[in-house]
Amino acid sequence: MNPNEPHNDQEIIVHDEEVEQLKQGLPKTMFLNKIELLKYQGFWYLIDTNMLKSILMFQRHFQARDTDLIVASFPKTGTTWLKSILYSVVNRFKHPIKQSPLFSNHPHKLVCRLEFDIYGDAFEYPRPHHLNELPSPRLFHTHLPYMTLPESIKVSGCRILYITRNPLDTLVSMMYFAMKPLKELAGEDIELPSIEDYFKDFCEGKFINGPFFEHVIEYWKQSLEQPKKVLFLKYEDLKKDPILHLKRVGEFVGMPFTESEEREGVIKEIIEFCSINNLKELEGNKSGVINKIYDKKSYFRKGEVGDWTNHNITPAMVEKMKKLMQEKLEGTGLSFQLLPH
Repeated sequence: MNPNEPHNDQEIIVHDEEVEQLKQGLPKTMFLNKIELLKYQGFWYLIDTNMLKSILMFQRHFQARDTDLIVASFPKTGTTWLKSILYSVVNRFKHPIKQSPLFSNHPHKLVCRLEFDIYGDAFEYPRPHHLNELPSPRLFHTHLPYMTLPESIKVSGCRILYITRNPLDTLVSMMYFAMKPLKELAGEDIELPSIEDYFKDFCEGKFINGPFFEHVIEYWKQSLEQPKKVLFLKYEDLKKDPILHLKRVGEFVGMPFTESEEREGVIKEIIEFCSINNLKELEGNKSGVINKIYDKKSYFRKGEVGDWTNHNITPAMVEKMKKLMQEKLEGTGLSFQLLPH
């Protein structure tokens, strides 16, 4: 056990009074003209949840292990898919695909989000005091930007797998995903926002966990500066050449695929098993809710590159997004593919 880790009986407390006081001094805005957000360390979060309290607890108390593997992402960019892939790659000797716990467990239950699931109250297990019990490698997830991560993650040998996706598909995916929570937060009888509303807020950076480009660029820069620390993956690349990128994942986490595994079709088996079409048909993902709000099936919609073309995104909006991408990504070496090649 790491001597710096809190003992199981050590209570982790961030007082509500402190959180409320901090909230008072933070910038605020409206998301989709309906939901209030607050800006903490440069990024936007829902104001009327315990998210800020959970983030503070996570920042102050989480002790990373060198063996930890953390999926990081902006919401709706392929998180669930990468969680399934990572879980399957890391556990392929303990749980061959035919016996995978993914058959009966949602990927978000097997790879928990640190700031919301563990330091929030989404699940009964694992809670913060259970973290020392978890065997290595521990698999976690976060939507937080790199700069907001606890210092122990940055200075330890733990590794981060970051996934991103083109901004137009990201905002369309968010629009579908947010329908039910929006009704719960703002009332059943509200008129749901249009795609123009999402587009406007997205471009202005007023998005949950946004701004998008700043989130992506932080991890992109870290992947260039610390390639052994941060693996940067694009959703579109994973779709186009999954074998290549699964091999990258295996290498990065220190569990490379052997030639015999490749010959035996292990990589292809994982790809097929973790495909969105297969995951959505698994018993553990068909019905019920996760994190107390979200329908399990809402994490598996289409997963297609360029699905934004099936929605009311006008040529003017596409042009505006292209200009925004050019402006934000200039000089970074990063680009996005809006349509399938």
